[in-house]
Amino acid sequence: MTDPIADYLTRLRNAIMAHHRVVEIPASNLKKSITKILFEKGYILNYKFVEDGPQGTIKVALKYDPVTKQNAIKKLKRVSTPGLRQYTGYKDMPRVINGLGIAIISTSKGVMTNKEAAAEKVGGEVLCYVY
Repeated sequence: MTDPIADYLTRLRNAIMAHHRVVEIPASNLKKSITKILFEKGYILNYKFVEDGPQGTIKVALKYDPVTKQNAIKKLKRVSTPGLRQYTGYKDMPRVINGLGIAIISTSKGVMTNKEAAAEKVGGEVLCYVY
């Protein structure tokens, strides 16, 4: 596997399309940070880090609307890939759906959303868009 972040997003996308409640994903520190951001912004219901084996796993409980059965995540889009990295400065921070979605940015101060990075005046690699 050459792109673990794309694998993480694809596992989430596949679980959403199959209407699963929980999805298990191999863990890494970057994936843990992305999961925490998705939880804080209300895109997932809950998460749990399970330490088993050398790497561990992340169990993510997906969030669905009880009436319409629609997921809170409409789209997950990978922006920066191993073949073409996408970087941005704090002045040129991307806006996802005119501010309704979030962009997850890997900065020198850690992984954060585009709004937090602009507030702290740091740029970095644009990992993905979520809306």
